[in-house]
Amino acid sequence: MKPFIDELEQHRETMSNLASCNSVIETAAELLISTLQQGGKILLCGNGGSAADCQHIAAEFVVRYEKKRRALAAIALTTDSSILTAHANDFDFDTVFSRQVEALGNEKDCLIAITTSGNSNNVLKAVTAARAKGMTVIALTGGTGGALREHATVTVCVPSNVTARIQEAHILIGHYWCGVVEEKLSVSDKPRV
Repeated sequence: MKPFIDELEQHRETMSNLASCNSVIETAAELLISTLQQGGKILLCGNGGSAADCQHIAAEFVVRYEKKRRALAAIALTTDSSILTAHANDFDFDTVFSRQVEALGNEKDCLIAITTSGNSNNVLKAVTAARAKGMTVIALTGGTGGALREHATVTVCVPSNVTARIQEAHILIGHYWCGVVEEKLSVSDKPRV
């Protein structure tokens, strides 16, 4: 059996190397703040564990991260089982996110595209649809960034080739964004219920 300490050391190394992404992570946070200040919304897409991260991050924006404040507009494109299954059945899975971007996105919005490899076809198609609508795109990926790296407004590429470590870094980055956005946008905000 592999010792847990090996996983922990690999995690520590990835988190330490993540410091090299500091400026791009902060640039992405500024883009999210700007999107919401201008009345836009945040759309998120990804597959598998990345789909779960989309839901998690969207929930933190809509409900709250740490402070009681107004709801912030965020939609995980991974959560509507009727849309996902109807589209995959009637068309294909490659366009399951781009179709939703076509329906819900506009030029004020930002798409957070999450894929550990940077090569998920349905995520790449969502990015293409977002760019066609004039949206900004934040890529959250790992390794070399894959094909996604060249198509985003801002690319955060976690310096690791291990999927689990990349996903752990993604949720840390997502939490940072939620905290920074919440802090900036709730300075004089009163919660609405």
